[in-house]
Amino acid sequence: MLSVFDLIAVLLVLTATFGWFNHVVIRLPHTIGLLVMGLAASLFLIGIEIARPEVHLYEDLAVLLRQVDFRATVLNGLLAFLLFAGALHVDLSLLRRRAWPIGVMATAGVAISIAVIGVGLWWISDVLGVPLPLPWALVFGALISPTDPVAVLSTLKSVKVPETLEADMSGESLFNDGVGVVVFTVLLAIASGAGGGGASPGHIAELFFVEALGGAALGFATGYVAYRSMRVIDNYPLETLISLAVAAGTYAAAAKFHMSGPIAVVVAGILIGNRGPQDAMSDLTQRYVFGFWQLVDEILNSVLFLLIGLEVLVLGFDPAFAWLSLASIPLALLARFLAVALPVMVLRTRQKFAPGTIPVLTWGGLRGGISIALALSLPDVAEKPALLAATYAVVVFTIVVQGLSLRSVVERVT
Repeated sequence: MLSVFDLIAVLLVLTATFGWFNHVVIRLPHTIGLLVMGLAASLFLIGIEIARPEVHLYEDLAVLLRQVDFRATVLNGLLAFLLFAGALHVDLSLLRRRAWPIGVMATAGVAISIAVIGVGLWWISDVLGVPLPLPWALVFGALISPTDPVAVLSTLKSVKVPETLEADMSGESLFNDGVGVVVFTVLLAIASGAGGGGASPGHIAELFFVEALGGAALGFATGYVAYRSMRVIDNYPLETLISLAVAAGTYAAAAKFHMSGPIAVVVAGILIGNRGPQDAMSDLTQRYVFGFWQLVDEILNSVLFLLIGLEVLVLGFDPAFAWLSLASIPLALLARFLAVALPVMVLRTRQKFAPGTIPVLTWGGLRGGISIALALSLPDVAEKPALLAATYAVVVFTIVVQGLSLRSVVERVT
């Protein structure tokens, strides 16, 4: 059994090695390249195991990766720092101007997507002979519908889109996780037979209030305290430490009080990132604080995308779910299109949208580690293997295919 330090060391060595090889030889965008290389290495090892059963290299590495709890690593570790790092660079004034599109797509858009994917997967699974109960199909819709802020923000670094469209993409991805997680929690309780009174409209409203609004209030409070603390000092190591403490402490406190950790750290990050440079940080402090978080973002993103690629070693897909997994990809695209097109058409009378908003938001709706982490958190029921396979297929397709081709889509329609 490897220690935590040993696991971290192995992951960092693999990330650095694959990152160097991608930069020098393959030359894909950094995070996508790491995912592709991790996935290719996993499939190669699986192939060796099939061809040479006496070679146990695959099983040895699978045992190693099983020591890395992907769900806990993402939801209770990496996510806090990645969301905070992304939120620091969000323009609050632009976010205010785009509040209606972001708010509607992060709520009504997610609900539309969950319904389309849930009903669609329920029908498709029956046609393909691997029937899924409607409640479990809706659970899949809830975990796969919110766009992943880590994947979206990572892709936006290499793709130039109009300012308002970038605000819509980044803002929606940062805020729709709270909605998705709450709906996922409710639907999971119903599907697993523990719904009862927990599925009542009153309880759902309470969940939204505590999770979303409570998380936002907590993030504002911790972000404001940190901002005021930074105003009375001019010490970049200490101010960097304060920002690190806010990200970790806010996320941990949100989990303790059953609030939305993602929303809390996003609000705190936006407040510090916008108010801090105005009157709380010197130019030197700004360079160090924002430089530090840029490095954190790049390093943790690299580790996360490599883990997504390597996770195929652990999941153990059943070939019987191959067609269901493939069918989930166009279904997710259709649901994303409706989740974007309907709100945009309704809001056109009061908001201006950049040319190509619907196709860019549809194709740029990437899913990532959060969806896989939620799928892994499902109880050990008969439906879990099928849902895991479908989740992984959609995530890999959106990151690799949509992520690599998003630039050409943007250039063609904007």
